Amino acid sequence: MRNIRLILAYDGTDFHGWQRQPDAPSIQGFVEGAIHKLTGTATAVCGSGRTDAGVHASQQVANFTTASTIPCENFVKALNNLLPPAIRIKAADDVPPTFHARYGARRKTYWYRILMTPVCSPLLWRYVYHHPYYLDRARMARAAALLAGEHDFTSFAAADGQAEDDGKSNVRAIFRSRLIWRPRSSILVYAVTGSGFLRYMVRNIVGTLIEVGRGRIDPGDIPRILAACDRAQAGPTAPAQGLCLMRVEYGDRRS
Repeated sequence: MRNIRLILAYDGTDFHGWQRQPDAPSIQGFVEGAIHKLTGTATAVCGSGRTDAGVHASQQVANFTTASTIPCENFVKALNNLLPPAIRIKAADDVPPTFHARYGARRKTYWYRILMTPVCSPLLWRYVYHHPYYLDRARMARAAALLAGEHDFTSFAAADGQAEDDGKSNVRAIFRSRLIWRPRSSILVYAVTGSGFLRYMVRNIVGTLIEVGRGRIDPGDIPRILAACDRAQAGPTAPAQGLCLMRVEYGDRRS
């Protein structure tokens, strides 16, 4: 049996997230369906993690096993012919049997884009959170920096406490947490790299940072919010469309 790694990109707007759903369209469901059509065999595809409904990916990583002898470059072409345009296979390669897209992932990087203009272009609305009001970016940057390190992120988890990577603990290591201002496009990017993320964690962090930018939460409150382990202490959940999985890293090698 071969173990094949896929690098995917997708526009998550019209899907109910990565994970296969019985009665709703999902990225995993479409990819598995395309592989089934191509190889004639039902195949489970494992992703590096679950992205929520409406969340995008520039570089999701997945793997599946198959007895097919189709060359990897032909897998890319054939699967893209079978998939909807909102899902693209960027690359495929044979990897060792021990490679596992989820369990082998060591770091993930997400970007959340906030558009700060009076009017949102119809060409952008699917990929940004439009916030046409003033935000104090310096305050937000100070708050973002305080999230770096290993913490219990229960205060920033979904109400059900579910993790995108199936972890049982809410402790995660954040290696980088910063804001990037792009004045030409008036887009404020929150870029975060971590060992893994709880469900809604990045969106809840962004919602809190926006409250900091609006002056409703003090940057110095971040350690208190973390220590509280209470979702009610943090800000609201930011909308899904601004979030994108940018990169997944495995050991010393990036996907």
